[in-house]
Amino acid sequence: MSKTKVLVVDDSAFMRKVIADIINSDPLMEVIGKARNGDEAIGKVMELNPDVVTMDVEMPGTDGLSALSRIMELSPVPIIMLSSLTKDGAEQTMKALQLGAVDFIPKPSGQISLDIDKISQDIIRKIRIAAGTKKILQNLNNISGFSEKKTRNINREFIHTAESLDKLVLIGTSTGGPKALHQLIPAFPAQIDAGILVVQHMPSGFTRSLAERLDSLSEIRVKEAENGEKIVPGCAYIAPGDYHLTVKSKKTGQKNELYINLDKSVPRGGHRPSVDVMLESVAEQYWSQIVCVIMTGMGRDGADGVKAVKARGAKLIAEDQSTCIVYGMPKAAVETGMVDKIIPLQSIGEEVLKMLQ
Repeated sequence: MSKTKVLVVDDSAFMRKVIADIINSDPLMEVIGKARNGDEAIGKVMELNPDVVTMDVEMPGTDGLSALSRIMELSPVPIIMLSSLTKDGAEQTMKALQLGAVDFIPKPSGQISLDIDKISQDIIRKIRIAAGTKKILQNLNNISGFSEKKTRNINREFIHTAESLDKLVLIGTSTGGPKALHQLIPAFPAQIDAGILVVQHMPSGFTRSLAERLDSLSEIRVKEAENGEKIVPGCAYIAPGDYHLTVKSKKTGQKNELYINLDKSVPRGGHRPSVDVMLESVAEQYWSQIVCVIMTGMGRDGADGVKAVKARGAKLIAEDQSTCIVYGMPKAAVETGMVDKIIPLQSIGEEVLKMLQ
């Protein structure tokens, strides 16, 4: 069996060596080259044709984002970004995922992480997943995503006057999800008369940047969910990293109202937030129309939850394999036999709006 060929890009010689040692410790991987800046990275991708690239976000000269953008144009290859946990690092990481990076790994203690071996298993696991995405990335390069150059005239003047929340859209996604969300969420018009709940597997510190970035591109409001806040139509709430997002219903006079509940109960299937936890909570607490979307991601989170919401009459959409970076979660949902529509990413927004009518 041929080894996964990896190119390591980092401006620190120490980090290049340590990351390469971690990768080479796996018998099924080998580092075939190293680069210390974005320009070198672009040249080595063209010359060596690696299966996966690990790339530092912040580098002098041509930084990780510029190099990523150029590589995705010239010769798409799965790229995993290594980023610091700062607010700036999180914003840069979200931009990288929107530009086409497959995944990211937070450095445990800043740019030069002497304790990088703490996350060695994470590095190896993510490279394994990324290695399987090269072909799909090259195909997806032909499908236009939500590009940086596209600007929107965002009209935020529309104010919802709905008396009660009678429609919910539930979205679950993982690997490849941020880029997919950048295509889906801005497709929703300001007038959408549904509340939107999103679980994207992501560590704490990064979900706020994801929400802020989506908010700047969308007609609807997008925010990181806060404990105890009321769910209103025309707003998307993203589960914060390391918290489960559940809901609680309250009756106020004649009206039913739904509120966000965040908790740190045990991870489900290794995930917190978990799609299953969110879906099962909605099935238990919510009284009206539900549309549920399961998109690209590794594993089977959401497969149990779709059964629960289907029992409450939900309409279900799974992303088609042709546009998934990883066809794990949608496949598991489809295998339950509960899914109503299997469609490519670029058509999901339109289908959600149809189902809500």
